[in-house]
Amino acid sequence: MNPFIELGIRHDIVNAISELGFENPTPIQEQSIPVLLTGSNDFVGLAQTGTGKTAAFGLPLLELLDFEENYPQALILCPTRELCLQITNDLNNYSKNMPNVHVVAVYGGASISDQLRQIKRGVQIVVATPGRMLDIINRKAIDFSKVKFVVLDEADEMLNMGFQEDIDSILSTTPDEKKTWLFSATMPAEVRRIAKKYMTDPHELTMGTKNTGNANIEHEYYIIRARDKYAAFKRIVDFNPEIFGIVFCRTKIETQEIAESLIKDGYNADSLHGDLSQQQRDKVMKRYRDRSLQLLIATDVAARGIDVNDVTHVINYSLPDELENYTHRSGRTARAGKTGVSISIINGKELGKIRQIERVIGKKFIKAEIPTGFDVVEKQLFALVHKVHNVEVNEQQIEQYTPRIMEEFKELSKEDIIKRFASLEFNRFLEYYKNAPDLNAAVEERRPFEERGERGERGERAPRSNGGKSEFTRLFINLGSVDEFNRGDLLGYICNNTKISGRTVGKIDVKGVYSFFEVANDDVEKVMTGFKGIDFKGREVRIEVSGEGTSSTRTGGERREGGYNRSGGGERREGGYNRSGGGERSGSGERREGGFNRERSNAGGSTGGGFRDFSGKRREDRPERRRRF
Repeated sequence: MNPFIELGIRHDIVNAISELGFENPTPIQEQSIPVLLTGSNDFVGLAQTGTGKTAAFGLPLLELLDFEENYPQALILCPTRELCLQITNDLNNYSKNMPNVHVVAVYGGASISDQLRQIKRGVQIVVATPGRMLDIINRKAIDFSKVKFVVLDEADEMLNMGFQEDIDSILSTTPDEKKTWLFSATMPAEVRRIAKKYMTDPHELTMGTKNTGNANIEHEYYIIRARDKYAAFKRIVDFNPEIFGIVFCRTKIETQEIAESLIKDGYNADSLHGDLSQQQRDKVMKRYRDRSLQLLIATDVAARGIDVNDVTHVINYSLPDELENYTHRSGRTARAGKTGVSISIINGKELGKIRQIERVIGKKFIKAEIPTGFDVVEKQLFALVHKVHNVEVNEQQIEQYTPRIMEEFKELSKEDIIKRFASLEFNRFLEYYKNAPDLNAAVEERRPFEERGERGERGERAPRSNGGKSEFTRLFINLGSVDEFNRGDLLGYICNNTKISGRTVGKIDVKGVYSFFEVANDDVEKVMTGFKGIDFKGREVRIEVSGEGTSSTRTGGERREGGYNRSGGGERREGGYNRSGGGERSGSGERREGGFNRERSNAGGSTGGGFRDFSGKRREDRPERRRRF
């Protein structure tokens, strides 16, 4: 016997949902349907997106309503047009074997006159967005005086979008004795208040822990420099050849710009945002559902209600302003029990947000590395090999062309043919990723001491320590990827010129026109001496102690990227400003490439080097303050 029949759903509905692929109820359906079928309780259901909430309330509604009568008996409110259309479509599919079922979708961006005509013809279930529904109520074009059930779907998002007053106005037109069913992915205080206001002793059902994420989703984050964000994003996409994903941006303009850039770069992508007409939105969604789009670039609001199967990745190009929106974003993948990946591309300052999200969803993020150009090329090559190996051959159709194909290839060996087919795709990526720079930002996260292992992320050697001091010094060299160096090349170049062992070289961070590398403290002099008088292609090679890094000390070295230097001296070169503990003040500070120099002074004079504590007393023995990223 079908499990849905055992839950109390009748045969004609079960037959319809069986054709849709419903075999076993999801946990929220299994727990909520028997309760809702009684029709005697207000209800609060908390479950993540993609767990089958539409069927959880839709199937009981079809059982409880009287479809011999053509007046509104159920009102379903949801935040977006897409979700409104999805729920309407699902209810029509569930009830296709039932006579006289009329469901009307009421939403903005479509003809209101068409919606009014459908309401006038007779309707039992109205699925609506709050704004358009209130417009129709104000026109006195609908009567909710006999409504038996009100469903608030994605209640948290409706409140986030500012629909509180609209919902109050709409519900004031419904009878007091109605039953209210509230479904939400999270339970913030606002949702709790609306439940208290409109419900009487509701039956509350929570699947999993409140506000947590889907257990089948793997959460990853990549740390990059802001200027490298788009390049890093493309590299992540290229490293996942079979990606079918949704990319979330913070603004409409950003979605449009990213989509246009991807299209120019040859990707199957398009944008979905609030400025599109309903016709444009429908066209984009049809292409995405048909999988003729590989990447859908969307805002939070536009993406609500997107119910597309087999989304492999959700990419947070920008983290959401409201942390709870992360749960809704990531819920677009791993639907119906499948697995998925949620990726966040961040800068070092956003690590705190990642930790906050971890607390909200109750799951740890994995710190991942932006793949190298070689990694991407290799992944793409074997994806092509796999595709060729598994392609279905239409023997009947291809047979007529086989003699000509064989004639064309007769001078080539089997190995030559394989190499040429593989090179069709391989050469494109090989050229694009030739000398591709490392896009990972060197940012150290401040983690609890007990979580810090002896080895860094991805097995990199952690700096050895001795009495609290680093045994490695971070050095700057004015050679980088534009000079056709990768990490291996630079390691060899350093060792050849200094005669030090590669084992004493720590992390190497290759940038565009410069690089950083760590060497054991004992070898710093050897490196400095070894590069004296050395030139590269007519340019003098410079080695300096860097003021930046995760393992070097900052004793007067130069700060070269984002932030500022708070050392006993040293110079700020690119953006930001220098706060120095000593030196003399010259006017308002020397201007240096997009920043300014602030030196600690006393009434405009020289401070002489010390610090003051909060009481104003000079502290000569206070250790140097350092900014951590």
